[in-house]
Amino acid sequence: MENNLMYQHLKELLLEPELWLRLITVLVGTVVIYIVIRSILRFVTHRITRYVEGRNSRVMGVVGEILHNTSRILLFIFSFLIALKMVELPDSWRDAVAHGWFLALIFQFSLWIDSGIRLWLQRLLHDPLNVRNPVTTVIIGILIRVMLWVVTFLAILSNMGIDITALVASLGVGGIAIALAIQTVLSDVFASLAIGFDKPFEHGDFIIFGNIAGTIEHIGLKTTRLRSLSGEQIICSNTILLQQTIHNYKRMQQRRIVFKFGISYETPAKKVSQVGELVKEIISGNPDTRFDRAHFFAFEDSKLTFEVVYLVLTSDYNKYMDIQQDINLKIMAALEERDIRFAFPVRRIEFVDKGVPNSFVSERGSAEDEKCVNDTQARI
Repeated sequence: MENNLMYQHLKELLLEPELWLRLITVLVGTVVIYIVIRSILRFVTHRITRYVEGRNSRVMGVVGEILHNTSRILLFIFSFLIALKMVELPDSWRDAVAHGWFLALIFQFSLWIDSGIRLWLQRLLHDPLNVRNPVTTVIIGILIRVMLWVVTFLAILSNMGIDITALVASLGVGGIAIALAIQTVLSDVFASLAIGFDKPFEHGDFIIFGNIAGTIEHIGLKTTRLRSLSGEQIICSNTILLQQTIHNYKRMQQRRIVFKFGISYETPAKKVSQVGELVKEIISGNPDTRFDRAHFFAFEDSKLTFEVVYLVLTSDYNKYMDIQQDINLKIMAALEERDIRFAFPVRRIEFVDKGVPNSFVSERGSAEDEKCVNDTQARI
């Protein structure tokens, strides 16, 4: 009996002309509104593309690509919801339509934001002027996108009337438990993020920390890999690496060089006074150096010591060694030309009360060596 009544009621409803008029109005309105919105989006996207090509604006370029990626299904749903406004709906339908508006809008906004995040990350990874750590960039992108969709999901559940308090509390407790279980891994992951943000070193940098020296080959999610000077690969935890004092030699713009040399005590004071100016002239003649100072530094055992300080205007170690070698050779030639001799260690042994043994061995280099006497006397 009830089935017959329902069938009769449905038959009467379908035979009403007003129902079919409403359906046709909604369908036609949906199609027309969809075409209009699509045309407006195409026009706006085309104008933005033309603007970007003329002025090379990155922000407007991202906006244009986001609009271009608008979901057609959601656009059709929007058109359908707008068309429903043209007809009179029962009160029970109005709440459903309001929920539909919210769901469609928040989902479309989430898609736009997600698309913007992906485009932003792609531009960061392919920016030739600012090379970034790809692992850190991908991690940041994943975290932001996961957070976006979790918030979207919770907002949809809340709008549908579901109490999400218990769900949020469960997610919090579960997150704490997982964090405690993998705290070592998470510490390395966050250390990797810190490396990406702070950039103490990047791929290709030569660094030294502790007794380890090498070139950065890869900055990973948990470890950083270096290639040492002797050829082997060194793998270090990101957390442990950030706890070290790191010397980054690739970012060295110039080198401050300090070196010493000694000349013989037999050198006259007049010639000693000329050595500093001579060294200055030699170093200043190299275009890749900047002279700082050269002084007669101290009276030391067997030599008169000069201390020289200059700057190499490049971070290339091989270039520095070439410059130092050239300076050393020119100093040798200049001192030889002026008959100034380099000093070397000399020890003089004095024999008391007895004659000199038949086999007397001196640590002096030649008969013309310096006669600098050591206070220590050997009594035989």
